[in-house]
Amino acid sequence: MPNRSISNRLTRRGFIHGAAGAGLTLVAAPALLRRAVAHNWGTACGDPFSLGVASGASRPDGFVLWTRLAPEPLSSDPRTPGGMSGGDVTIGYEIATDSAMRNIVRGGKATAERAYAYSVHLDVTGLRPGRPYWYRFTSGDAASRIGRAATLPARDAALDKLRFGFVSCSNYEHGYFAAYRHLADEHPEFVLYLGDYIYEYVEHNRPVVRRHSDGVESATLPTYRNRYAQYRLDPDLQRLHAEVPALITWDDHEVQNDYAGKYSEYFTDPELFLMRRAAAYRAFYEHMPLRPIVSQPHGPIMRVYDRFGFGGLIEISLIDGRQYRSREACYGPPYKGGAHLETDKSCPERLAASRTMMGFAQEAWLHSGLAHSNAQWNLIAQDVLMAQYRLRQGDDFAFSTDDWDGYPANRTRLLRHIHKTRVANPVVVSGDIHSFLANDLKLDFDDPTSPVVATEFVGTSISSYGPPYRPLARALPDNPHVHFFESRRRGYVCVDLQPAHMQVRMRVVSDARDPNAGISTLRTFAVESGRPGVVAA
Repeated sequence: MPNRSISNRLTRRGFIHGAAGAGLTLVAAPALLRRAVAHNWGTACGDPFSLGVASGASRPDGFVLWTRLAPEPLSSDPRTPGGMSGGDVTIGYEIATDSAMRNIVRGGKATAERAYAYSVHLDVTGLRPGRPYWYRFTSGDAASRIGRAATLPARDAALDKLRFGFVSCSNYEHGYFAAYRHLADEHPEFVLYLGDYIYEYVEHNRPVVRRHSDGVESATLPTYRNRYAQYRLDPDLQRLHAEVPALITWDDHEVQNDYAGKYSEYFTDPELFLMRRAAAYRAFYEHMPLRPIVSQPHGPIMRVYDRFGFGGLIEISLIDGRQYRSREACYGPPYKGGAHLETDKSCPERLAASRTMMGFAQEAWLHSGLAHSNAQWNLIAQDVLMAQYRLRQGDDFAFSTDDWDGYPANRTRLLRHIHKTRVANPVVVSGDIHSFLANDLKLDFDDPTSPVVATEFVGTSISSYGPPYRPLARALPDNPHVHFFESRRRGYVCVDLQPAHMQVRMRVVSDARDPNAGISTLRTFAVESGRPGVVAA
């Protein structure tokens, strides 16, 4: 991205320093599969399961199991993604109740679809609720590693505790993914991926620890596919996916920095940008354990928002803050594409009631789910900072247009709805800003007497460089609802939940540039049932 010296420019990097293929479907008999392997892998001799396995989109009776056949995962030939060619490939799978795979309770065939780069999205049903399962895939003489999946508890199950983690912003070039390994060591029941799973750009301005393999910005289906493949080859990311079920949404870097709906930060014609978005969404689907019926992309349209309930303890609304949002306030060339700072005087459009972060259909879906939830805790998992964070600009205050400060009317509608319908223990978890924050969410952030209606915790990045600490720390007195801010450390957040209490540990690696980095707890916070707001623990 070019350097820009305009004072109100606030890009994250500046701010943070097809067609389906017909053809032969191969049968899973071992001899024929060996011939199929020879046909589809060509001269490749690599592991067909080089990108690992994953599970996600869990329900009380099942889950989605994922893998992608890729004996040459970084193949540069767009005609042979992952070194594969030919039609769909049928592979085998087994599901067991034990990690040694001795008690097989389900087995059969799954399809690696040529149209989706030979990825598998096996939607399994008919299993028992609230328990772990282990699984593996087979193709000819090759077998994947054994993965662990889990069904959700029955909807009326009484849970006394639950552990989960949330992560965001893993830039391969900025560091290693040791944080993923340490999160796996904590044995959470699931992990929330809150966006920026990959980075589309190539770093030219700051030090790099390791390089994106192709050396170009991802903007086409082959380059997005290879970017995901490179990330999926990381051993710490592979291990976390293999051991812990995933619930996944996206932010901007899965497509392009600071995009909003069909609007590019570089003012690309919206119709052309939607073609790029379609390629990016397709590659995202190809590499994630998402439900095929719900999330299979249709050009530039793909649903990722969903809801998951863990017995009566917690209901999670996982939302999409990019696809449906209005263009960023006061968007226009040459410098107001993507995030930038605006005051109410410079950009009254920011305050317009018609502006939406989620799109009105998703907003109605979220409001309805929150209003009808019977869970003891209600979690909104999403991509960007929700709390107001105002920054002094002369005698006025300025706000970023890329997070919820760019869509304050939508934020007000949501917080008023939570307050009016008395949603039980609402908590928001967020990513994007490469910083830890612990925030009270108020009906009116500018009124000291306004009630706190929810709590927000923001996780730092896995490896991406953080924003400059001092300018943001100096703004803390103007944002008294922000109880904690730290942008100098990388890591994740681990949450331990009980009916009466939520404990939130902000975990940091010793150095993201070190693949063997250690782990420690930076700060611990809590939320008490029936009392919205941050409590020091």
